[in-house]
Amino acid sequence: MSAFDASQALLEQVNHALNNQGTLRIQGTNSKAFLGRPVSGEVLDMRSHSGIVSYDPTELVITARAGTPLAELEAALDAAGQMLPCEPPHFAEGGTVGGMVAAGISGPRRPWAGSVRDYVLGTRVITGHGKHLRFGGEVMKNVAGYDLSRLLSGSFGCLGVLTEVSLKVLPKPRQCLSLRVEMDTQTALLKLAEWGQQPVPISAACHDGSALYLRLEGGEGSVAAARERIGGEELSATFWSDLNEQRLPFFAGAKTLWRLSVPNNTGVLELEGEQLLDWGGAQRWLKSDADAQAIRAAVSKVGGHATCFTAGASDSPFQPLAAPLLRYHQQLKAQLDPQGIFNPGRMYSEV
Repeated sequence: MSAFDASQALLEQVNHALNNQGTLRIQGTNSKAFLGRPVSGEVLDMRSHSGIVSYDPTELVITARAGTPLAELEAALDAAGQMLPCEPPHFAEGGTVGGMVAAGISGPRRPWAGSVRDYVLGTRVITGHGKHLRFGGEVMKNVAGYDLSRLLSGSFGCLGVLTEVSLKVLPKPRQCLSLRVEMDTQTALLKLAEWGQQPVPISAACHDGSALYLRLEGGEGSVAAARERIGGEELSATFWSDLNEQRLPFFAGAKTLWRLSVPNNTGVLELEGEQLLDWGGAQRWLKSDADAQAIRAAVSKVGGHATCFTAGASDSPFQPLAAPLLRYHQQLKAQLDPQGIFNPGRMYSEV
């Protein structure tokens, strides 16, 4: 895709909405449209605002416009032997850099390398005041009291229009090996807790109910030593991308898909349906026809929360907020988007 700066046209569309009490539905390729609540409003299409603005591999920083295909950014990094450590999923061909940050979803390496939010260094944003600001350069943070670049990650476009993002990147690991080890779920959780206290170079861990899947990354010596210690059989590296993009057989079928986020020392959860453990047990996928309230009650009991990943299956796809948290969300929305024009109700009906 050719690079093009469409920021002026985007700014004009935002100001038109502000002047006419309209609302905007911010989208790229709609690869994450299944997440969250439906949004009404005029489409603000980000795809024309694309291209890598700057990239110097020696600085470990890449800057790209929001409509840049994620695949294009990853290809540029790969050519220089670098990567986005947070492994954001695409979910569909053409997923954009802006959508990646707005959704804030990270892949299997997340517990060991950090989330999308951890790699966002700076942004350019069109605010609900009709201004196009660069954070880190202009000082709205000092006025409003927020680190907006971090807040935009996972905000699903509810706080502003992300037009450009600078991301920290890292070199690819020298050695990578994936393993499959037969063991039950409880044993796997205990083993992962044990290895977590030791210098075992794990960068992904998943359990499907009958076997533990591990990815080892690092220097040749440390990977070889861990391979000898853990045993098991070698596994194709494509397993992790299939897990990340929800292409594994587990994700097929008509049952509602839930993402459960729980403390990493949580034991086996007794829930109706099938479970797939990811992130060493901190992220769990559940396919179930059970009542949403029952699922959330069980997950809340262990200190976690549940998100519905099946479009239209729940009126509240994201875990409902406690009253104090909801108030903070509403105050933040009022500060940054006072007329409520950006993706109204995408995350919560009250925001």
